[in-house]
Amino acid sequence: MKILCISDYKDQLVYSSNIKTRFKDIDLIISCGDLPLDYYDFIISSLNRPLVFVFGNHNLKRIAYYDNRYRMLLSSGEMEFEKYRPCGGRYINGKVVTVKGLLIAGIGGSMRYNNGMNQFSECGMYFFLFRLIPVLVWNRIIHGRFLDILVTHAPPYRIHDCEDVCHRGFKAFLWFMKVFKPAYLIHGHIHLYTQDEQRVSTYLNTTVVNAFKHCVIDTGESNE
Repeated sequence: MKILCISDYKDQLVYSSNIKTRFKDIDLIISCGDLPLDYYDFIISSLNRPLVFVFGNHNLKRIAYYDNRYRMLLSSGEMEFEKYRPCGGRYINGKVVTVKGLLIAGIGGSMRYNNGMNQFSECGMYFFLFRLIPVLVWNRIIHGRFLDILVTHAPPYRIHDCEDVCHRGFKAFLWFMKVFKPAYLIHGHIHLYTQDEQRVSTYLNTTVVNAFKHCVIDTGESNE
C-alpha cells in the first residue's frame, strides 16, 4: 500500500493540476498537521482517497469543530455552521481507527511552550497515550498486533527533534514504540531545509518518518 504523507507546508508538488498523475497509485493520505483544511479538501477531491489527520500547533482556527476539548470556544451560531466545514478528512486525534486494513492511531499537538491550544506537557502526552491502551489490547487479541501506524504532529524525543522547547520531541512516544511496536510513526512539526537532513530513522521495531511537505511510503502490503 502506498501512503502519501503530508505536513506543515502546502507543497506545490501536491497542490498542483498534476496531482492525479503524480500520485495516481496512492491508496491513503496521512496528514500530521499544521495545514489548512481546504488543502485536504483539494487532495481528497483530486485523488478520491481517504485522508486521516491530526492538528498540530498552528492552523487551529477550525479545531473546535473537530475536538470536543475546544468546543466551548464556539458560539451557538458557529455550532450550526459546523455542517459546512470544508474538509472530508477523518480526524483521528485520540482514536484508533482501521483504514484500508491498517490499524492507525493519532495524537496531535506539540510540547507546551506558550500555553496555547493543542500543547502538552510530557505527563499530559502520557495521559493521552494511556487512553488508547484498551483499544490497542483489543487489536492485539483480534488482529494479532497492537497498531500499524502512529500519526503524531511532534516527533519522538531525540529523533528528528530540536533543542528548543517548542520543537522538542516527546519521551512518551519512545515508550509507546517500545511497548506497542507500531511499524511506523509518522510525524511533522520539524521542517527540513536541506537534502541531507534526515527524514527517516529507525527506533527498535518502528520506522520513524518526518512527513514535512510530502513523502510517500510503501508498506509493502496490499490494501484490503
